[in-house]
Amino acid sequence: MLLNHRLIWIMIASNFLMKITPMKQLKLTCIVLSTVLSAPAFANETTETENTWADQQRSSIRSKLHDWSNGINDWLGETDPNKPASASLRVMLDNQWNKHDRFSYKPRVRGKIRLPVLKKHVSVVFGDEDLENQARDKNHVGQNYRNLPRDRNYDSRQARNDNASIGLRWSNEIKRLGIESDLDGGIRSGGDIFGRLRLSKTWDITDNFGTRLEQIYRYGTNSKHYLRTNLENRYIDSENTFIMNHTFLQYTHDVDEETGWGNSFYRQHNFTPLKRLSYGIFMGGRFDKGYSKFNTYGPFISYRQPIFRNWVFIQPEISFYNDKDKDRNHFINTFMRLEVIF
Repeated sequence: MLLNHRLIWIMIASNFLMKITPMKQLKLTCIVLSTVLSAPAFANETTETENTWADQQRSSIRSKLHDWSNGINDWLGETDPNKPASASLRVMLDNQWNKHDRFSYKPRVRGKIRLPVLKKHVSVVFGDEDLENQARDKNHVGQNYRNLPRDRNYDSRQARNDNASIGLRWSNEIKRLGIESDLDGGIRSGGDIFGRLRLSKTWDITDNFGTRLEQIYRYGTNSKHYLRTNLENRYIDSENTFIMNHTFLQYTHDVDEETGWGNSFYRQHNFTPLKRLSYGIFMGGRFDKGYSKFNTYGPFISYRQPIFRNWVFIQPEISFYNDKDKDRNHFINTFMRLEVIF
């Protein structure tokens, strides 16, 4: 099974490497081959517990997060030693390349602090909110930045603003209706005071088929309206595989009013713990005047697995989409996420 997955990735990589310059071929070959061919070694290493420099640094950061969360918890009121506060943190580096927009990279963070002294449903959330809004997307859609010049790889202002968000979250479940809910209130970059509501419900129609509906709405004093609907239909065809159709509708009204949609139909294989392979077809567009309602379509393939440890992840993706609005025929787009979980 592992050999088949290697061959799939090698064939995709070979077809892609034929289309780019020799220098980029060398760099991307090293990345792809080191990721694919050394999977067994990575799998073995993730099960081991070692005290390397990286392990020590992670332990130090986790300890600081623990002290920080409990310090906030103590400041808020009388604490229960049996119910300490806890914190989690995701740190990511998203890398993207295609022949039109060239290479770009973007650091992203998202964290959560649980504060039991308030109530079991209350927590503090911070970082890039889109990581949660788009968590159901299996493929990467769009660019790392808005309007990034071709001669630049990084926009520090956009990256800082997107990560500069902190809020208080109240999570609850309306058991009678089977609805999960999150209610956030906080501040984003530039003094943007916001409120955010998320509602979701899952229907298990049969043992193998289910539907999930999620609605997200946020209003900010500066960012104004953000509305997103996620609809999923999933069919489980075996213990480790399922077929999913995911549709999203999105509306934003900040400086400009924008509406869009997307649909991905894919199959996912869940291998040993924490490893997965997804492949399918994506299509999407805009409802705004002057834009194509059916703008993009094409195949994608994405893989995720831990490397070295079960808290370090690599997630490569290759897609072949067009873009009618920019008069672009189908082209190869590569995406790579490196993620560390604390």
